[in-house]
Amino acid sequence: MDKQWSTKQWYVVHTLTGKENKVKTSIEKVVSARDLTHLLGRILVPTETEIRSAAGKRREVQRKLYPGYVLVQLELTDEMRNVIQQTAGVTHFVGSGSNPIPLKASEVREVLDTIGEESARPKAIWSVDQSVRVIEGPFAEFSGKIVEVNAEKEIVKVLISIFGRETPVELDFTQLEKL
Repeated sequence: MDKQWSTKQWYVVHTLTGKENKVKTSIEKVVSARDLTHLLGRILVPTETEIRSAAGKRREVQRKLYPGYVLVQLELTDEMRNVIQQTAGVTHFVGSGSNPIPLKASEVREVLDTIGEESARPKAIWSVDQSVRVIEGPFAEFSGKIVEVNAEKEIVKVLISIFGRETPVELDFTQLEKL
């Protein structure tokens, strides 16, 4: 068989939630120990960076895009299927019945595009129409609704009721907390 024609395809493996990274590491170790690395491509736990603020401090958190799932690129032989299924934390391959179904090329491209440029750009946890309370600054203790989010500048525009009138106020991400 010609080596340039790879028979590796992408499969989705369902795992116990919170065990995705352990599953990834375990699969890599077992495949390496059994000298099956030629059958394994990449293993992905797709994440995105999210900006969170608590107590006025800004921090970036890695959030899993698909909790409980790991994407694995492999050549599906009986031995590889057994390696995956016997890995601690794995519940099953996603597919019909006992047959794993590979992802379509368009689905793989969509996921790879999402975790490529998108994951490099921090995503705000604030969204339009979200109710928030101001925790610092001249409007501390006021509550309102977010009407605009600017993730690049890390500011939001909040409608706050001052003297019975809705007033738009620009605030930093760190000056807010969810209601």
